[in-house]
Amino acid sequence: MGLSSRIFLLSDDDTLHALAGSAFMRMLRKEDNCRIPDFAGQRVRQADLIVEVVDRKPAQVVHQTFCILDFDTEGLLDVERLNLQQFARVEDFVAQMPQSPAPSAGVVVEAARRFIAQGGSWEPDERLQVRLHAAALGKLVCPRVRVVR
Repeated sequence: MGLSSRIFLLSDDDTLHALAGSAFMRMLRKEDNCRIPDFAGQRVRQADLIVEVVDRKPAQVVHQTFCILDFDTEGLLDVERLNLQQFARVEDFVAQMPQSPAPSAGVVVEAARRFIAQGGSWEPDERLQVRLHAAALGKLVCPRVRVVR
């Protein structure tokens, strides 16, 4: 048994595009001017599904995360914006954890972090969720993302 990551980018019409994990890592590291011209100048939904693999066959989806990626006019990923959104999501999660009570005259809500986090996340509807799981398990063929250097 093992785990494997499946990354998909979704176009405006909900078409799933498979993205190689190695290509996504090159994009995050800004290596080789790695870009995706087909999504240039767009905000694109990303789904990352972790699949349990048994005897080299995908068995089930065990975890999933969803975010929104921003690409500039050349098709380069805006890594700084993605990092801000991801850090804000973690900070928001940590802020919701129970803490020891502290005396306070009122409650102050830090909303900026939540707005940043929400701007970089999304949730699929049930129909799309089914398609994502099918694609992650190899039951639905998806076009591959064309990554150029």
